[in-house]
Amino acid sequence: MSEQNKDNSAPPVELGGSIWFRSGQQNWGNQKRMALLTAIGQEGSITAAAKKIGLSYKAAWDAVDTMNNLAGEPLVLRTTGGQRGGGASLTARAQELIRVYQLLHAEHERFMARLAAVNAHASHHLELIQHMMIDTSARNKLVGLIQQITPGAVNDEVTLELNAGTAIVASITSESVQSLGLQPGKRALAFIKASSVLIGLPGGNLKLSARNQLLGKISRITEGAVNAEVCVELPTGQVIAAIITRASQASMGLETGQEAYAIFKASSVMLGVLD
Repeated sequence: MSEQNKDNSAPPVELGGSIWFRSGQQNWGNQKRMALLTAIGQEGSITAAAKKIGLSYKAAWDAVDTMNNLAGEPLVLRTTGGQRGGGASLTARAQELIRVYQLLHAEHERFMARLAAVNAHASHHLELIQHMMIDTSARNKLVGLIQQITPGAVNDEVTLELNAGTAIVASITSESVQSLGLQPGKRALAFIKASSVLIGLPGGNLKLSARNQLLGKISRITEGAVNAEVCVELPTGQVIAAIITRASQASMGLETGQEAYAIFKASSVMLGVLD
């Protein structure tokens, strides 16, 4: 285990889940809405029920309308008059729906408890699965720990350590740093489009303004009709892919096993977090 992993261990991955009912492509009976129905039954008022579970009156009625429409029949009935000046009540269908949901929820809780027992012994695997489940159009996805944040007038410079001795720099707005809650020691994901990566060869006196210049070896070249994908494997084992023209590939004499730099600007790095 590297020193980085010892000193900056990531928090364990926690499993979570909920039950919802779906009609077509729309989820209409989720945990919040079931709680709203239950509260209406207990309070006899949509206003009181909304306040009890932390919803606005409008959001509560919007939820009721959605459930009524998708259920195909009323679940909540408004009443007028009476000592309290009107209120709301549940139909028999709504009461049965709540009963079924509670049974399913209890079974779901037992299932999640069993999964938590698995998580205790395999959290490092679950963390990797979590990263793998992220879908993005960016060809390059890297994970690391934030090492340093250098504030600027508009953009901040964020240094992300991929592994001991290897780091990349991202230039993002100060507003993004705040909204993502970035700080040293926090785990983050970096996304870099392959079209933003240049390939350079060692030697010579050429100097570039690009902030990130990572040396590795070409592990794979995939040739297309016009462009070629060149993959550079870093000493850490991580791979960065670049899209270059076939003409550039030929003029540089690129071959598998050859030392090469993966070069990209700090402004080409997008950052994301999972929490």
